[in-house]
Formats: sequence, C-alpha cells, structure tokens
Amino acid sequence: MSVLDLRPGINQALPEIAEQVTPVPLERPFLIGWSEVLATELGLKAEPERYLSQLNGEGPFPVPATAQVYSGHQFGGYTPRLGDGRGCHIGELGGMELFLKGSGPTPFSRGGDGRAVIRSALREFLASEALHHLGINSSRALAVLGSQTPVYREQVERGAITVRVSRSHLRFGHFEYLKHSDRVALRDRLFEYSLHRDFSHCQGDAPFSAWFMAVVERTATTIADWQAAGFVHGVLNSDNMSILGETFDYGPFAFLNRCDPSYVPNHSDEQGRYAFDQQPGIGWWNLQRLALAFAEHFDDALIQQALSHYETTLVNRYLERMNGRLGLEASNDTQARLDLISGLIQMMTRQQSDFHQGFRQFAHLDPEQEDNPLAQLLSQDPDWQSWWRQYRQQLNFGNLSEWQQQRRYQNPNVVLRTHLAQQAIEAAEKGDMALVKHLHQALCHPYDDHPDFPHFSEAPPSWAQHLPLSCSS
Repeated sequence: MSVLDLRPGINQALPEIAEQVTPVPLERPFLIGWSEVLATELGLKAEPERYLSQLNGEGPFPVPATAQVYSGHQFGGYTPRLGDGRGCHIGELGGMELFLKGSGPTPFSRGGDGRAVIRSALREFLASEALHHLGINSSRALAVLGSQTPVYREQVERGAITVRVSRSHLRFGHFEYLKHSDRVALRDRLFEYSLHRDFSHCQGDAPFSAWFMAVVERTATTIADWQAAGFVHGVLNSDNMSILGETFDYGPFAFLNRCDPSYVPNHSDEQGRYAFDQQPGIGWWNLQRLALAFAEHFDDALIQQALSHYETTLVNRYLERMNGRLGLEASNDTQARLDLISGLIQMMTRQQSDFHQGFRQFAHLDPEQEDNPLAQLLSQDPDWQSWWRQYRQQLNFGNLSEWQQQRRYQNPNVVLRTHLAQQAIEAAEKGDMALVKHLHQALCHPYDDHPDFPHFSEAPPSWAQHLPLSCSS
C-alpha cells in the first residue's frame, strides 16, 4: 500500500471552524473512476489501487479527518447552521485540499447517513473534470470509489465516495456563519488565513475591500464561462459558492440540450430561481450576502463599485468567450457584439436548435458561402438574413483553414450531457467501467473528434431532452 503524503491545512490552523470525525469506510470498495492527469499533477506515481485504503477513509491519516461548519442562504432563505454533512477533509496534498465526499455521518449530517451513491459520485467526477478541461474554474475529482454498502434513497443503492480536490473549500457560507453567530474575531482570523494563502495580492491599506473585489471578479468570471458554455449549476445557494470562484458542490447540474435560456435542471426548483439565464443575477445576489458578512468594513460606495466591477467583468469575459466561439472581431462596440450574440441565441431558441451542435457548426463554417451548416439550421428563422449580414460585418476572418481550426478549439465537440452521464452510471452499477473510462477520456479532450464514440457528440434522443434531476443527483 502506498500512502498519500498528506499535510495539515486550514482545519488544523483554525480548528474552531471544524470538528474531528471518524470516516466510515465503504464495504468492499473498488475503483470506478481515476483521473490520471490530476494524479500526475499531485505527484502520485503508484497504481491507484495502492491508495484505495486511504481514499476509502480507512487511513492512515497523519492529521485527523475533519468536517467544517458553515451556514448559507438556500433558495433565498437563511439557514443558520449547515456544514459538511456527508464528507470529511483529510489534509492537503501538493497544496490542494482533499475531501472524501460520501465517507459517512458527521456532526452536520442533520440525521442523514452521510453517504453518496454511485450516480451522484460519478456525475461529480465526470462534470468537474469536464469543466476543468473546458477551461472553466472548478473543483477537481481524483477518483470515484464504488462499494457493496447499501444506501437507502428512493430505492436501495450502493454507496460511493468522490475524492474531491480543491485549492480551497472556503465558501461564502463560512463567513456568513461566523458573522451571524457573533464570532467576528474568528471570522477575521479566517479572513486573514484566506488573504495570506490565496489572495496575497490583496494585502495592503484596504485588505477587506481588495479581497472582496477579487472574489467578485472570480465569481463573475466563472459565471460568464458557464453562460458561454451552456452550463447550469442548478443550486446556487450561498453555501455552494466558492470564494475562489470554483464551480463547486455538483448536484442537479446540466449542460443545455436544446437552446433554452430558461432551462431549470432541478425538478425541486419550481420557481426557476436557478435557471440558466438567472445565474448572473444570482451570482451578484450571493455576493451581496457575502458583503453583509463584512458589513462593518463596507459602505454603499464600495458595494456600488463592486456591482460595477461584477457587471463589467462578467460582460467582458462573456464577450471574450463568445468572440472566440463565433470568430468575432474584438472591438469597443460592446453593445453591437452583445446584440449579435443575443440574436443568435434567440434564433436558436425559436428553432429549438441544439445548443452545442449549433455552435460546433462554426468549426465547419465558410463565412463567404451563403449555403453553410449554420444556415441549414437557422435559415428558416425570419431574422436569419439580417443576422447573417451583421455577423459577416463583425467577423475576424482571414485564412479559412486557420479560422475554422480556431473555431474548432473554441466550440467543444463533447460535453457531459445528462443522458451520457446516466448511461455511464447504469453501466458502472452493473460492473462495467469501460463507458466511464471512455467518456472521461473524451471529456478530457472535448474539442477533438472521437470517431469510436460518435454518440458522444450527438444531440440526445427526445426521451433524454429534459431528464429530471434532484439535489441528490
């Protein structure tokens, strides 16, 4: 057995924000998924099975396993005490925090069993690696362990553990909890830890405001990336928001199938609070909740400055991404480019075009030809001819082959559609890990063609357009 070289981290530096826990290992664990790329980055050289005991929560652990406490605004209402209810921190490796999600109950489980199941563990593993390889800030996943441990949900399922890897697990909710439970001195110590570890560039005369503006920028950047990629997080509660802007706490997430800005993947979100097109506004709403946790340090002028910075960062990042996807000329006419992009989204919505296949057509587009793959999708729309003329006026176009190659590496060929994840889950639950491995490899190379698996790039069948998802997904 090889042993992970785990080091102390935040929970040893600030023991007041966490409680020691004893992981409950899975019965007869086995490996379902393993990220060789991430393992290499972490300096792991042995075969993954040699780390299985530690990743299953059996130890040895040089530092005690811990669960953190925090609070958060959930669907708009404040819940004063949450925490890591189904997982534990086991230390740092290569400057990254390792977390075993599904390792049993903690003091914050609120009566739950503290377990994850194969479907939720695999979805997080595949999604976090997929977003990372799309260049979107995300927590990572080193491994998924399956088991024979029975877990009781709507039906009996089998327990699993996702080994989550993150630069920091600090959430907006950590600071909310300490502020609203009148532990301001500890909040300030946690702030100092975060400042020195991850925001050293914000040290100076006004560290609180500089730190907050940095969190604003990271949040806006990530949400802009989601909007450009057609990704819906599903549950943007403030306790699911990372101060580093990492995509975090995967649950009922989804990539769009048909272009539908109002799409809601979580069947529990009856009001559509966390719909795809609501994510930019919700990001700012959560940042306001974070600001309230530092109310004595911020005034109205800073909040207005932060709002302006949020909006500017989000728009500029979104335009940067979408310029690349469409091949647009960068210009100072922000509104003209936003109108052009919005016009395309509206046409794709009216024509019920597949979001990802629609954008992938730009990799095959010859802008000098009227008869082209994009026209075949959208030419029946009444706005097509007008849009096409405006688009050609704003193109950054040179050599056709080079232009198409650039579009190829801006518009992914493979994304983690819900039905692909479900197919991999069903195969894994029957003991066949091949599909998980092939899908994971394709998601790590999302812009390439995968001729052995053409269905990875196809639009889903009609039955899979809107598969229901829940917070346990």
